[in-house]
Amino acid sequence: MHNPELNDAVLLSNSHIEAIVRAAEQSLDVRRRYQFFVWTQSNLQLLIPHQVAICGAYQRAQRELVFDAFNNVTIADEVLLSLTAPRCVLMQQLQGLWLEARCKPVRVTVEQLEGQALQPQLAGLRAAGILELLVHGVSRPQRPSEIESFFVFALQNAKLTPQHSSYLELMMPHIHATWQRVQVVEREVNASPQPVPVNGARQTGITERERQILSWLREGMSNQQVGEVLGISALTVKNHVQKILRKLNAANRAQAVARAMSMNLLDRAPIELVKAPA
Repeated sequence: MHNPELNDAVLLSNSHIEAIVRAAEQSLDVRRRYQFFVWTQSNLQLLIPHQVAICGAYQRAQRELVFDAFNNVTIADEVLLSLTAPRCVLMQQLQGLWLEARCKPVRVTVEQLEGQALQPQLAGLRAAGILELLVHGVSRPQRPSEIESFFVFALQNAKLTPQHSSYLELMMPHIHATWQRVQVVEREVNASPQPVPVNGARQTGITERERQILSWLREGMSNQQVGEVLGISALTVKNHVQKILRKLNAANRAQAVARAMSMNLLDRAPIELVKAPA
């Protein structure tokens, strides 16, 4: 376990200072889950580069941390589901290491994690090229064991540095407040009837199926996950995504989602779809 000397001065370049300011400003406009995903893929990437983010918030109703996963690389569905399952053993172990580090950002290698129950999850992480995890969170004042939010970030085939840990320490108040706000808004939206969306797809040539796929991409779902929802193969989803990128002139999924939102192609949460043949 690496616990960086976070009391040392953090060397900030002009680009990093600008990224911190912009990320903090943009966080104020984040209300929905898909907006949170897009936000993490913009200026926050320069500070905390990651391809996988596991975000947890304490839910009073369940009396425990409830986790959600965002990823833009392929990870086995069963691994993602296990990482977000209630009382996940791996997440509990990471929380323990974080508490041992006195609630400071901690970099944990997969090899450091122990326990027979963790082996399927660890094998899945290794298969995805995830070798190290950067964890941090927020706990109640004077009660560190009462965790309010907890986050895990990871890169494929790469390690995060002490500098990234320092950036995470700087950004954690914004990440925590933003994720907490998203939880509140999502609960309110899910409890209210959804308006019928305005179909602006004609302007871009985006088809209804592509709009559906975009709706799930903004939720951070993988090709495999989208395919299971829509009843089509992951390869078919991949082909649709490539067409979407070309039509929106986007370099990646996050950019495509951001452009779709700015063009009002997606103005409600993804609808529950009945599986249909491709």
